[in-house]
Amino acid sequence: MKTIASFTVDHRKLKEGVYISRIDGDIATYDLRMRIPNTGDLLSNAAMHSLEHIFATLVRNSSSGEDVIYFGPMGCQTGFYLLMRSLDHEANLQLILEILKEIQQYTGPMPGNSEIECGNYRNLDLGLAKQEAERYYSKIKNWTTEKMRYAK
Repeated sequence: MKTIASFTVDHRKLKEGVYISRIDGDIATYDLRMRIPNTGDLLSNAAMHSLEHIFATLVRNSSSGEDVIYFGPMGCQTGFYLLMRSLDHEANLQLILEILKEIQQYTGPMPGNSEIECGNYRNLDLGLAKQEAERYYSKIKNWTTEKMRYAK
């Protein structure tokens, strides 16, 4: 059985940041690593769920929305994957930063915050999403495309 690509990354070397996880044709998968793996400092389920709702909504409604294929959490609770139909890594990094700033300033209702729209709608908290967006933004605001490769 082949080992999937994400299991070939040495998680002992991962820091908070934005990494190019893989490229498949014209699709780039970005690893939005919000926590250092295996430290016990994990995203809570409510924070992950809340950030997933607001980030996914805002990024799909951005000027690059048609290039968004998927945004969702990692099961290990250390970050998210963003799949984009664009290999312009600089533009995608700037998009991530813009969305994080937009979340911090967002004052509307939490997207998908009803029993009809979500299977666990009671587990959403816009305040938590804003806190996580601010925390992560402060870690990656000076990130560059040169830093987007995994450490070997």
